[in-house]
Amino acid sequence: MFRHWPKLRFVLGGVILRHRDFTAAISLLLLLAALALAGCGGSTTPAQSAQTVKPPSGTGGSGGTGGNVPAGATVIDNVEDTPNWLTCGACGNDGATGAIAPHSISIGVPSPSEDGRATQFSIAATVPFTNIYWYQQHTPVRDQLSFLMYEFDLYIPVGSENAPQAIEFECQQILNGWVYNYSWQAIYTMNLWRIFNYGAKQWESANVSFQHFTPGTWHHMVAEYHNDVTTHSVFHDALTVDGTRYPLNIRHDAFFSGSNDQFTNAIQLDSNLHPDPYSIMVDKMKITYK
Repeated sequence: MFRHWPKLRFVLGGVILRHRDFTAAISLLLLLAALALAGCGGSTTPAQSAQTVKPPSGTGGSGGTGGNVPAGATVIDNVEDTPNWLTCGACGNDGATGAIAPHSISIGVPSPSEDGRATQFSIAATVPFTNIYWYQQHTPVRDQLSFLMYEFDLYIPVGSENAPQAIEFECQQILNGWVYNYSWQAIYTMNLWRIFNYGAKQWESANVSFQHFTPGTWHHMVAEYHNDVTTHSVFHDALTVDGTRYPLNIRHDAFFSGSNDQFTNAIQLDSNLHPDPYSIMVDKMKITYK
């Protein structure tokens, strides 16, 4: 069910760091280089070109739909409002081991919200770079996903705009033992959007610059995906942030786990070096698929 693997570890100054923390440490040691490459994740590959659009809630798409929801699509609406959120201790940490960060979730928060009911996710880690992963299980989807959209609105309180190490979100389908993972990560230390390659067990740049979310206002997120169960392929088709759509068409191999069919969505908060406590609010969360 979970995408978290015993990931690669690196040694720096006698301290064992996880692969994502290694990147942050190198950024600190090579500050001038990091600043020179900000928004590129240390790569000279140009960022994805953007399409500025203002799709209404419920638009977006994948699998060649051109941003349109296909007729007959299934919609799971107001996902954040349900009491079905689960977590799994240290599973949000690399290797699913280590300290469990203190955390909380509050459902039905009237303010700030957009419809009178938002959900607040909070982390107050005491150990740097520990994380919390919340997820929901849904009725398994036992067909190929020609279209999958994960959509929600995100609010960062004033004072928390620079507190995260990263904010992550995903949907995941397991079908006939194959894991089709659709993850995104806004990595604050690199000012970059990244995609998780489940089979390779690593985060990879999407070549999309991440601008830290402005606090005290709502931000609209739309992620578009599809898969191919014949070739066991996962496609990240596009990411839309506040109406700016980044076409991607990035392919990864699915991973064979032998697990039972499942369909889940998730959100994760990652703590930074200090670690700073913070919260986010989520509203109007929706999953649309066909």
